[in-house]
Amino acid sequence: MHPRAGAPLSRRRFLALSATGAAAGAAALNGCALQVSTGVGAAGETVTVMVKADDLTPDLVKQAKKDTGITIERVDYDITKLIAMLTSGNPPDLVRGVGAVDAAYFAARDVMQELDSYFATSSVLRLDDLDPVNDLWRYDGRVQGKGARYGMAKDFSQDSMFWYNTAAFDKKGVAYPAETEPVTFEEWLDDAQHLAQRSKGQTSVFGGSYNGLVKLTLMATMTASAGGSLFADDFAKVDFTTPEARKALAWYMDYCRLKVGPSPVLPDPNGWDGPTYQAGRMAMSNSGYWMGGMIGTDKKLAEVSRLAPAPVFAGGPRISACQGGTGLWMPRKSKNKDAAWRIFEWFFGEAPAKARAAGGWGIPTLKSLRPLMPHQEDYQKRTLSAQENELKHFSVVALSPYISGDAFESLFNQTATPAMKGEMSVDRLAGRLNSVINEQIKRGKEQVG
Repeated sequence: MHPRAGAPLSRRRFLALSATGAAAGAAALNGCALQVSTGVGAAGETVTVMVKADDLTPDLVKQAKKDTGITIERVDYDITKLIAMLTSGNPPDLVRGVGAVDAAYFAARDVMQELDSYFATSSVLRLDDLDPVNDLWRYDGRVQGKGARYGMAKDFSQDSMFWYNTAAFDKKGVAYPAETEPVTFEEWLDDAQHLAQRSKGQTSVFGGSYNGLVKLTLMATMTASAGGSLFADDFAKVDFTTPEARKALAWYMDYCRLKVGPSPVLPDPNGWDGPTYQAGRMAMSNSGYWMGGMIGTDKKLAEVSRLAPAPVFAGGPRISACQGGTGLWMPRKSKNKDAAWRIFEWFFGEAPAKARAAGGWGIPTLKSLRPLMPHQEDYQKRTLSAQENELKHFSVVALSPYISGDAFESLFNQTATPAMKGEMSVDRLAGRLNSVINEQIKRGKEQVG
């Protein structure tokens, strides 16, 4: 049974729910109607918002006070501190979260406030203006993407799309990917092998990077692209031995083994694709639209960069999911819900949302803000055209609420390392992953009830 709404949530129980020490939300990511709210939230109140530094800058805190009359007390996001605040009954009023991996996980543990009544009466965040990506923040008690709304994404990308550098393709005589039709995963990997450059046994230019945001979303999305589901219908088990999941797993093991791009066995010294791609040391990066914000700061790089559709498996459906959807959620025990909702409206539907949309660091999650996306320069028009075509193929890939993104990541990388090095067969790996991950999911299900 779920704890009833408002029932005490002991620290022991919450820590048990986060048994691996990897409560969802620790995975970092990146990640509109500009009307003024006529709804709830009185000036002069204070709300506590737990976010990362670049989510809510000091200037934005000042702007919030000016625009809404409400004072924001910003607290740095820290999962241990969040657990302590939740279990003590004194949580933040709003919390940063990653919709794809956090929404179902926290909603199943009954610590999130349902927001449907707020959305229903909002003049700023109208239901008919919400992009479907916000369904990542819905959960009906069994399936992510349906049911009550528990949060909202500030912006998003279809994270299986990839950027590529035409100069790198020209140097190696490799044909460019099509602008609107996807390459297959097999073609992508073949291109990456031709594009990789090595010197004295060391990789000097990565042919391509394809790691997703976390392994949980990567494996679930790739399995969906093969025409299957990583999870059983009740989300209580994974099965890597199905033909579709095995196909996804085998492809990723080949990617790691061939060392065409960064992986757990070939780390990128920069820690993420951005600086490496910017330095001309990566020919392709599956970072999605949002990385265009960085690419656009270097006009020479922008001129040779293209955004391509998410790859597909031959014969599989065309899936182009969001693996992030970073935003905010409201704890059930927040003591300033109405004022918090007013900040929620302001952050997602007013001045900050307008600035984010114009910056090119993500697709706005209110459809009415789409016209603000950068489109003045030729390279911006080209990128926007590719992105608009891809939106037709968006879908929510539901994840299990019984395991966090971090727990899956740790178990996957630890178990799969020998296979990434070519020292274990894919079939043997699939069995081992089923064993260790399903044990963790079983514990999570028992804890949720």
